[in-house]
Amino acid sequence: MSFEVEKLLLAAPRGYCAGVDRAVQTVERALELYGAPVYVRKEIVHNKHVVEQLRDRGAVFVDEIDASIPEGATTVFSAHGVSPAVHAQAAGRSLSTIDATCPLVTKVHVEAKKFAADGYTIVLIGHGGHEEVEGTMGEAPDSIVLVETEADVEALEVADPEKIAYISQTTLSVDETRTIINRLREKFPAITGPRTDDICYATTNRQAAVKQMAAECDLVLVIGSQNSSNSQRLVEVARDYGADSYLIDNETQVEDAWLDGKRVVGISSGASAPEDLVDRLVAFFTQRGVTDVSEYEVVREDVRFMLPKRIREDLAATA
Repeated sequence: MSFEVEKLLLAAPRGYCAGVDRAVQTVERALELYGAPVYVRKEIVHNKHVVEQLRDRGAVFVDEIDASIPEGATTVFSAHGVSPAVHAQAAGRSLSTIDATCPLVTKVHVEAKKFAADGYTIVLIGHGGHEEVEGTMGEAPDSIVLVETEADVEALEVADPEKIAYISQTTLSVDETRTIINRLREKFPAITGPRTDDICYATTNRQAAVKQMAAECDLVLVIGSQNSSNSQRLVEVARDYGADSYLIDNETQVEDAWLDGKRVVGISSGASAPEDLVDRLVAFFTQRGVTDVSEYEVVREDVRFMLPKRIREDLAATA
């Protein structure tokens, strides 16, 4: 194989979104304020690198709220959100909880509760088994039905077609979700939805950057973990817009065969992937002689979310 890569394009924006930054900082500050161990239900964000770093600092990741967490222990809920049942389990064990749910996920939970209270059948567009979907469905389990594809819409029957609403997981493909929503509107003309799009700004912006960049690339490498929904969607978008594309955890997973005949390589990263992984991937190419490295900026982001109230108050008290 001959190495022919001449140019790297770095998608902007990429990497950490405001919700991920807030969640990771929440665990870091909790460790500083309260000491290890700090328990975290599920992965705080879907990135193996981040989880391992926090584990090394004293975070203990658990799948469920159960006897594996000592009564009264400091426990953080992940960025993906949890159901009321999980909050109740934590209260039953007298846990000192800190909720790091992304505010944009909380927005979807609020929508679900409002639609359910108003008597709507709620169609949740999302991926079954994803933690965000499980948390959202738990807000109104008797009112929510999950659809993943247009075929699911075709098969959907509801008690009252005049009383139906839709919401969506925040990390989906913008194009795919739009197609499903359009099909829902065709089948259920009375359907209503959220006042603003549920797909988060970061997911939308990262997909927009990859769409434009892919047209100029032979290959797009996306840094992110396999269980990261938004990272998987970036790979799909790159392929849909004309480039070969692969999802990798880090530079060690790049396969020589992917680079064969490739001159322009684009790099992006999922919303839970830290920038140092991008730096390592760039170094992988520059060490092989690539000197043309440029940012491919489509949107500039300036969104920030405040840390959870308890963390803010306890940090202020120690200042």
